[in-house]
Amino acid sequence: MTTNPSIADLDGIKLIYGAGSRFHKSAWYSVLKGHRTFDPFAERNPHIHSAQKKLVIRPYAMETLKDLEPYVDSTVYHFITRMKKKMTLGEVDLGKWFQLFAFDVIGEITFSKRFGFMDAEEDDGSLKSVESTLASASWLGHVPWVFWTHDYLRPWIGNWLGVTNRTGSLMQRALKEVEERKKRGTDRNDFLEKFFRLQREKPDHVTDTAVISMAAANITAGSDTTAISLRSIIYHLLRNPQHLETLRQEIDTARRGNRLSDPVTMEEAERMPFLQACIMEGLRIHPSIGGLLPRDVPRGGCVIAGRFIPEGHVVGTSAWVINRNTSIYGHDAAEFNPERWIKGNKAEMQRYFLTFGGANRMCFGKNIAFMEMTKMVPTFLRHFDVQLTYPERPLKEKNFFFVIQEGLIVNLKERGDEQSNGGAEKEVY
Repeated sequence: MTTNPSIADLDGIKLIYGAGSRFHKSAWYSVLKGHRTFDPFAERNPHIHSAQKKLVIRPYAMETLKDLEPYVDSTVYHFITRMKKKMTLGEVDLGKWFQLFAFDVIGEITFSKRFGFMDAEEDDGSLKSVESTLASASWLGHVPWVFWTHDYLRPWIGNWLGVTNRTGSLMQRALKEVEERKKRGTDRNDFLEKFFRLQREKPDHVTDTAVISMAAANITAGSDTTAISLRSIIYHLLRNPQHLETLRQEIDTARRGNRLSDPVTMEEAERMPFLQACIMEGLRIHPSIGGLLPRDVPRGGCVIAGRFIPEGHVVGTSAWVINRNTSIYGHDAAEFNPERWIKGNKAEMQRYFLTFGGANRMCFGKNIAFMEMTKMVPTFLRHFDVQLTYPERPLKEKNFFFVIQEGLIVNLKERGDEQSNGGAEKEVY
């Protein structure tokens, strides 16, 4: 018996991550939380987490997010415009551009302004801060005493740990935006305004600290997960041209029937079953989180797969393991096959789908990611024919909690489309 068993047993997965589970987040998450008093993601106490979730979950509901769709439209079309310019210069690092888009769209829906990364064709160090945070947390979470010792000695030795970026530079960016918004106000109904509205309703509970924390969380979690997912979907479609062709036919049929806006709306995308299947399959085959989701074994221990695990141990599973379980996803679970989401037992597959975490601690940003992907993928493929520049090269992957891909280099060719507005910028008023 190891100290931290990795679980692949299906009944064990339901026991650990199912609704009402007594398996709470382990000390691994204390490193990400640090001294933050408001952090629904990293909060280990289930009662505090539940209270914090109730306070701020409303803006993340899909119905509420539809208010933000015009802001996503603006950023999607800015991306399309940039690609039309870049494609004339030769190969395009599409993976990098998805990352720049993901940061800019988070800025737009959270603060009503893009960060300007697509215009600059590079970020301002935010990506490095996020990656440094995750790389640091991925090992410190297993030895949290190192983090807390460093925290105690920090006034004398300075900062040596990247994980502090989560409460440092990224938090400072959010703080700056919050302070500027308070001074100038806005008529935009972005995330920050939604948080302020919650604060006005419950000023004793939704503090400035809570508002800043949630804004920073959007940047930290929302940017990488969207970029990783977009890379996965497009890369695997390019590797499997038969599925790309099926999706193109669905897009073109909708366009010819005047059932497709530019950019594609969420409502239109939801009526495209193969598109939805491709998105789910891209998320399944390459979950953004590669590490275990560690949980403490509750008092009295537990029995998983016929083996007793005492309390005090930490257990967990990886979405990369469960998402490839052949008893759930079929004999071809290691392959990219969107058809499984149309012909297979969708309810059963979704029951064990851990890309966004378990039912008891589902990622707040799930709906944000789906909104961005369901709009970007069909709009991008509507405008461009895409080919891998180096099809013989697999993507490189860096795994430090998030599994980040590198090397999605493509050549783009604009498609003829009488419904396109020719690449003119769309602004939101």
